[in-house]
Amino acid sequence: MMEAALRQGAQALGLALNEGQIAQLLDFLALLQKWNKVYNLTAVRDPQEMLTHHLLDSLAAVAPLRRHLAGLPVGQGARLLDVGSGGGLPGVVFAICCPEVDVSCVDTVAKKAAFIQQAAAALKLPNLHGIHARVETLAGPFDVVSCRAFAALADFTAWSRQALAPHAVWLAMKGRHPSDEIAALPATVQVFHVEPLTVPGLDAERCIVWMRPAASEAVA
Repeated sequence: MMEAALRQGAQALGLALNEGQIAQLLDFLALLQKWNKVYNLTAVRDPQEMLTHHLLDSLAAVAPLRRHLAGLPVGQGARLLDVGSGGGLPGVVFAICCPEVDVSCVDTVAKKAAFIQQAAAALKLPNLHGIHARVETLAGPFDVVSCRAFAALADFTAWSRQALAPHAVWLAMKGRHPSDEIAALPATVQVFHVEPLTVPGLDAERCIVWMRPAASEAVA
């Protein structure tokens, strides 16, 4: 049931996932359900709802991320920082679907960072790391800094600014088009694309706000 829904969802998103990745995603979902009972990683409890609201929602950002990474000068060695990762969404999903990318998930809650470490071991993901820290304390350089329902765009970009590589971008997953948050961004942050997402089985607006430091503010 869950596997069929996951396969259908991935197909609808145009994602080519191999059998190992499908298995890892399902195992991750099972881990999330198991640990959630003790660690309260997410308010969503229903497995089917977890599949659409968390797994497929995160998978919707994989193709846009892959497309961006394909244009990077760093090629295979890309590093991604997922901020306020909580139960590993979208960070763990990115690590499974983009094995060539080194993914660090940072959270201020120790048990959430511990869950990421557990997931990395259980799912055999050497490219996944859980970090218990405040994002402001992390140095980079990271090629992509992502978040999902983490904070207002102005706060997200301000707190993670020092972690960016010179060519890096911010990938912020949001619900409906966050016009007010975009309007509140400082002149030092440039929004270069707001990309609408369609999540299979989810009747709600989703988008990615792509940002980079304004040209005059590019990281030295």
